[in-house]
Amino acid sequence: MTHGSTGTIAPTQSYRQTSRELAYLSAPIALTQLAQVALTTTDTVMMGLISIQALAAGGLAITLFNQLRTMGVGLVTAVGNLISGAVGRGERTGDTTPSEATAEEVRDIVRSSFLIATVAGIVGGILLVGLGYGLRFVGQDAEVLDMALPMLIALAPGLVPCLWFQVIRQFTVGMRRPKALLVITILSVLFNIALNWAFIYGTFGLPALGLPGIGVSTSLVYLLTFGIFAAMVRRDDVLSPMLSLAIHRSRPETVRTILRLGVPIAGTYGSEAGLFSVTAVIIGSFGAPALAAHTVVNQLTYIVFQVSVGISHGSSILVSRFVGLGEAIKSRLTARVAFSHAAIVIAVVGVVYLLAPTWVLSLFMDTSDTTAVSIATVLLAIAIFQQFADSAQNIGIGLLRGVGDTASSFGITLIGYWLVGLPVGLLFAFGFGLDTYGMWIGLSCGLLTAAILLLRTFQQRLRTIETQPAS
Repeated sequence: MTHGSTGTIAPTQSYRQTSRELAYLSAPIALTQLAQVALTTTDTVMMGLISIQALAAGGLAITLFNQLRTMGVGLVTAVGNLISGAVGRGERTGDTTPSEATAEEVRDIVRSSFLIATVAGIVGGILLVGLGYGLRFVGQDAEVLDMALPMLIALAPGLVPCLWFQVIRQFTVGMRRPKALLVITILSVLFNIALNWAFIYGTFGLPALGLPGIGVSTSLVYLLTFGIFAAMVRRDDVLSPMLSLAIHRSRPETVRTILRLGVPIAGTYGSEAGLFSVTAVIIGSFGAPALAAHTVVNQLTYIVFQVSVGISHGSSILVSRFVGLGEAIKSRLTARVAFSHAAIVIAVVGVVYLLAPTWVLSLFMDTSDTTAVSIATVLLAIAIFQQFADSAQNIGIGLLRGVGDTASSFGITLIGYWLVGLPVGLLFAFGFGLDTYGMWIGLSCGLLTAAILLLRTFQQRLRTIETQPAS
């Protein structure tokens, strides 16, 4: 018996059935991601209500926090795949509910994940504050840093409950019971607005903290949403017995397995975030209108990108399950469905970009600045291609994660981002005099290169799995 076939036997899974399963897993994640974008957007808007200096300082603090948060999330992202694979192996026996052996395996993964999240959150918090002090030695504006440092200190404790929340999120998705992630995230946005206002201006008897109040609010919201999510899972008859918080019972082998998968993911996430940060710095040298145009269009693509994040996570979980079931051939159909779903969404958005660019831009910027609008309009056209490439590479990362390969993704994205994307961007920007457009062309080329290499690697890994005898 083999895991599947090299192509002579068609999978029994239909396109429509796979689409439904993928939508069931992906939609809550994508909507949650979109709601989380709203969370950071409300923070930005409320910083701007304080002052321009507060917006600059708060933006710096949020950027540093998000860099570390993103890498911390990467450390536990593979938890959902490990759980899905464990449950899939258990389902080979025909049981519709997890056996005790499967349940204990899941519990071990969960408690080990909480240990990793706790340590990463503490270390990340210390590093965040250290970065705030370190920036004084690299030429940052002293006034901005004086405002940013208290906010960094307020944000630091929020990393721990933020990563705890991600562990439970991966647990529920891996069990294919994503729960009310969207509802919780929307509630967190409402809580965040209320607490921001209260801590900024000192209402409801709370101290008026100004900008640091946004950091305090964010940390409290992370803790609150984790508590609500954990309570919901505790009320689930299937999930509750497997939600183990006993981190002292974590097995070193399981911790190593999670880190073996998670460290490359964290590196991949950090590498991509770093590339976009470097790109923004370079574009800033072309003038304020160029940076404003880049910021707005980049935010637009970031919003649309959340759809592919949901599809990537959903397809990754399905692939892990099929591999665990010994039905890896079905992963090919999952990949086709994932790419087609993402392509449809991006195509629709692309039509809007082309037909109504000024209207789209007016939602985020003052269209009276004709120079910035002119640059942004061209970037919108480039963004259509970039979003296809970015979504494809993100889904490719998820598919590889589904077959247990995260190291390849890290290496491939380093090649795509830094050996292709950045050099090509610099060539077009400075060599061909295309400035901002050149950097975006380079980004698109880098993302496309990564997407092609990731898909080829996924096909190779799948062929290897399909020809292996079942254990």
